[in-house]
Amino acid sequence: MQLYCESLTGYKRLITKEVKIGNLLLGNGHPIRVQTMTTTDTMDTAATVAQTIRCIEAGAELVRITAPSKKEAENLLHIKKALQAQGYTTPLVADIHFTPNAAEIAARIVEKVRVNPGNYVDKKKFETIEYTDADYAEEIDRIRERFTPLVKICKEWGTAMRIGTNHGSLSDRIMSRYGDTPMGMVESAMEFLRIARGESYHNIVLSMKSSNPQVMVQAYRLLVKTMHEEFGEIYPLHLGVTEAGDGEDGRIKSAVGIGTLLEDGMGDTIRVSLTEDPELEIPVCRDMVKRYTATAASSNGQGQLAEPQNLVQVSGLSAGQVPPVAGIKLPYNPFEYKRRETFAVSNIGGQQVPVVIADLSKMGPITPQSLQGVGYTYNAITDKWSISDAAADYIFTGSQVLDFDLPGTLKVIVYPNIWEDGLLQRAEEEGALLTFKEKYYPIFQDSGYAKAVAKSAALNFVMVDCFNDGTPVNDFTYLEAIANDPTVVFCLSSTNKNAMQSVRRMLIELQQRRIKNPVVLITDSYWQTADEHLIHYATEAGALLLDGMGDGVCFGMSAASYQLFNEQGITLSGRRYATTTSAEQFVNNTAFNLLQATRTRISKTEYISCPSCGRTLFDLQETTAKIRSVTNHLKGVKIAIMGCIVNGPGEMADADFGYVGSGPGKITLYKGKEVVKRNVPSEVAVEELIHLLKANGAWVEQEALMH
Repeated sequence: MQLYCESLTGYKRLITKEVKIGNLLLGNGHPIRVQTMTTTDTMDTAATVAQTIRCIEAGAELVRITAPSKKEAENLLHIKKALQAQGYTTPLVADIHFTPNAAEIAARIVEKVRVNPGNYVDKKKFETIEYTDADYAEEIDRIRERFTPLVKICKEWGTAMRIGTNHGSLSDRIMSRYGDTPMGMVESAMEFLRIARGESYHNIVLSMKSSNPQVMVQAYRLLVKTMHEEFGEIYPLHLGVTEAGDGEDGRIKSAVGIGTLLEDGMGDTIRVSLTEDPELEIPVCRDMVKRYTATAASSNGQGQLAEPQNLVQVSGLSAGQVPPVAGIKLPYNPFEYKRRETFAVSNIGGQQVPVVIADLSKMGPITPQSLQGVGYTYNAITDKWSISDAAADYIFTGSQVLDFDLPGTLKVIVYPNIWEDGLLQRAEEEGALLTFKEKYYPIFQDSGYAKAVAKSAALNFVMVDCFNDGTPVNDFTYLEAIANDPTVVFCLSSTNKNAMQSVRRMLIELQQRRIKNPVVLITDSYWQTADEHLIHYATEAGALLLDGMGDGVCFGMSAASYQLFNEQGITLSGRRYATTTSAEQFVNNTAFNLLQATRTRISKTEYISCPSCGRTLFDLQETTAKIRSVTNHLKGVKIAIMGCIVNGPGEMADADFGYVGSGPGKITLYKGKEVVKRNVPSEVAVEELIHLLKANGAWVEQEALMH
């Protein structure tokens, strides 16, 4: 195993233990299972049954139902019987947090129970406590005494268990020793896993969820490494980004976290946590996993990348050799975030935020109005431009030189011959030549740059198609000729079937050779729908950005996909917030949303909102939409919207302000981790949240942003 996965240079499923959940087999090379969770009151049997059926019909292979107390746990029997009476045998999962008695009841009824180590018989008082080794051991003994009965029941009844750690609900004991860290999350789960293994119980799945994809990915990687080193075997993994939100934001954030791990062959089941109806989570899950097929269990769970079935165009995909990393020391730490060291070329690289390059090359004649989709709005009356926070830094126009003055700092990338022609046409006019040199820059194909006579003295883009030709050394032959050229920005892409792994291997090579040129990640999509494109971009580019690799992004579509996209219009599922009228606008929005999700460039308000469940104490979907509508102009402000206190205080640790259900019709408002107002009536709570934002200098009137 390579640190945390079977291969860093190609797709290979992580070998995990087989787990039986009812009649469903999970892990050990079986297909990646998709699941969701009901949002109805568990005591409302009819509503829960109806929603569960909708989820099953949408494709859910497991359905989770919250059981916060004994009465809900007991009612799971009625729900299960009602489903069976209608012919549904999909395994049910009881979600348990604070109540061991409820877990012990549920384990005799449903096929699987989920327990949260941070809440289950563990102390969580949000106090700073120093635990001695003796105190720590005493706590473990106490947990063993209270957790073991559930383990024995599960073993007796053939019930599976998920040990599900949430970043937002680590215990005082864990926090005191490990802090609010991925390692703390791992150890929280490992303590419970060791107890279960001590009872020879192995029907276990584990999860490491966080609202921050960066933390989530690091925690899963550390968990695999820890299990492999301690046990010599790995239990199946349930993947998810908790409290991901809704709309495009929730989908991208989930795709970044889940997709990064899926690309490395990790994950045996997934759930996309959206603040939307649970059945709307399933299509997103299916879009994520359909790329990854399982082989038979007898093949040791190797798995493979699926032959794409929904691509508009599949020609050109190659199976080039990617040099292995075995025997070399990785030049980065996959368990900690640290941005790759680069020097700055213009506004790319160094300490600057990643840039966004918008591909406008497939447009017809580009006019000032064409730039509206990438963040620039032209007012013909005033002859002025307004620039949004999500405005592309560069546009790639291919063979087009624009016949109008460009706004602000926007710059244009063109083919070398077009750039040379532009220089020649303006050679006799000093002012025009200077303007052209300041606004237009060439993009070369790989080794073509070294051979080129005409080059920009300031900025040159060099395209590299990583490991696409079947030879492991071809991509390295010309690197030394342009290495550390102070004008060069590498644009890395790959037509290799293992595209992300190929680009990552090239980035490793650059670091090994101490080549510090900045890198733009180029990702082209061949898929059909907006959902598929979004997931593709988030998975391939997001995985690299989470590891600190990438100083910019440029997303595009194949010609066939582009044509289809514009013909069929926007078909993104579920709730949408971003205005999208063209492929260019969709791609630009996605690029900025992706950078926001990876915490590499902040351009808007960030929302941490739970998907709702039977514990939720208000209409979460309606409230989330309402809060978004009045706060979505507050760039850089993080607002948490939580249905109850289970994960509220913890997941809000990363938020600036919090809106948390504390009782029926009652809301508690937070600033950071501190309670500001308790028991605010829900009908005025949004207004009180705005007052809180204003009182802390986080509020800006929308009118002020327009001047």
